[in-house]
Amino acid sequence: MSHTAHIPSHRKPRRSASKMAIRAGVAGGFLSTIAVAGAAGPANAEPVTETIEMPLLTADAVTAVARSAEATQQVALDLELQAELQAQEKAAAAKAAKAAKTAKAEADREAEAKKKAEAKKRAEAAAQERASRDSERTSLSAYSSAGSTATGSAATVVAFLKAQLGDAYIMGATGPNAWDCSSLVQAAYRTVGIDLPRVSQDQSLAGTQVGTSNLQVGDILYWGGAGSAYHTGVYIGDGQYLDAANPSKGVVIQDLSGYPASGAVRVL
Repeated sequence: MSHTAHIPSHRKPRRSASKMAIRAGVAGGFLSTIAVAGAAGPANAEPVTETIEMPLLTADAVTAVARSAEATQQVALDLELQAELQAQEKAAAAKAAKAAKTAKAEADREAEAKKKAEAKKRAEAAAQERASRDSERTSLSAYSSAGSTATGSAATVVAFLKAQLGDAYIMGATGPNAWDCSSLVQAAYRTVGIDLPRVSQDQSLAGTQVGTSNLQVGDILYWGGAGSAYHTGVYIGDGQYLDAANPSKGVVIQDLSGYPASGAVRVL
């Protein structure tokens, strides 16, 4: 017999299997207790128990989770709204660009129409000017064909006028070395015993009105309307007239082509 046979053994019986049980409860907080015990083996085997504490899911945590979900949803909505706004802005920009293009095209059409209208107007004005020049040439031809030889009283008038060539023009002057237009005409006709009015307005009504295409030497020419003439001179033949023109020219002979008369009166 072994010398250790009388010493009782303190070794615990071996387990051949295990048995698990889970207990859960709430005491002051939320605790989860997991109990693990031997399930298979001798009936006298001692149970082994392990306790594991689980985290507490509080009302604040639930609220935080809910808020997080709500914030995530709001971010999604904001992104959707932003995308919609960007789409609207893009559509508005495209619409504005199309409107600007249409407006530019309309402005170009109007500018082109205006340009054509102005060109047409210029062409019409040029045609009118050519017609006026042709009319003046016709009148000048008539002037040249009119009687050019001064005889009698007309010769006397013309001789007086030519004697004053080179004299000065001074408004209101009546000779003998300075004249204005009407005082020179008045003095010339006085040499043949004809007393004319002093001013050009009255001189344009002094005799018989004659057309400028049927002039004779000695006819009084006037510029402006009959009764409202602003200048007078005397026709001396060959499409020319003699007058006290202005301060820069004085008494000169000029061509009717450069300054066609408005009308004429005959007093001889």
